[in-house]
Amino acid sequence: MSGHKVNTQSGVAASGSVKPLLMDATLELSNRVAVLTFNRDDVRNVLTGTGLVDDIEKTIQWVNQSRDVSVLVITGAGKAFSAGGNLKEMLGRNTTHKDGPYSGTEEEVSQRYREGIQRIPKAMESLKVPSIAAFNGAAIGAGFDLGLMCDMTLASESAKMGETFLSLGLIPGVGGAYWLTRRVGAQRAAELAYTGRVFDAREALSMGIVLEVVKDEELLKRTMVLANAIAAQPPLATRHSRTLLKSALKDDLKTHLSLCAQLQGECHNQEDHLEAVSAFLEKRKPNYLAK
Repeated sequence: MSGHKVNTQSGVAASGSVKPLLMDATLELSNRVAVLTFNRDDVRNVLTGTGLVDDIEKTIQWVNQSRDVSVLVITGAGKAFSAGGNLKEMLGRNTTHKDGPYSGTEEEVSQRYREGIQRIPKAMESLKVPSIAAFNGAAIGAGFDLGLMCDMTLASESAKMGETFLSLGLIPGVGGAYWLTRRVGAQRAAELAYTGRVFDAREALSMGIVLEVVKDEELLKRTMVLANAIAAQPPLATRHSRTLLKSALKDDLKTHLSLCAQLQGECHNQEDHLEAVSAFLEKRKPNYLAK
């Protein structure tokens, strides 16, 4: 990828924005697209027992504050996007992993969920820019749910996924029922949650879980094409559009229209609006100023 970049070795992007120090992921910024890549292939990028919860939370805080980011892409290195929870920690919850997220009394485990892995959906809900999940491999349990938290999900042909909690005697503890129902509707969400079955990318496409299925070696390339198309739009209006899409899922029409009017008033008073109209009439590429 071309453009100014952020990585785990440098604390500052070319624009001067300070990046988070990540433990188990890498972060790159190019052409207003931030790419967060999970880098724990040794444990299939599980979200517990690694630093990935912290890495996700820190990245989103940085994205929200950065004037240089219009899109966040999340993917995994290796064979898995994310296998979700760490099964070895679950099995040894009160023996070999006494201090793990699954150990302790009912009340203690509940609190560890609230203070631990549930920071992911809270952070994703706070995200101010469009997000794309690129399922490079297995996306299971909480890893699958993370993909559903993104605005769009692309998958490689070899990707497998599933809402597998019930098969482990568990429930979707990071809000999977919330996100899955919104992606596929109540009836299909019930079938997937109650059976806990694992399915392939083509079936996911037919159910509307993923937007596109791409050859394994072309997944990131295709994801970046989509991300760059979004990042080429006016930055402020793009962020406001995500706010409105979130509002559409929860607000009544009166509340939604009020928000539309408020944000549209702001957009009409931006130089980028005038630049977009001028560029359209002059048949040229716009040069946006608002960051």
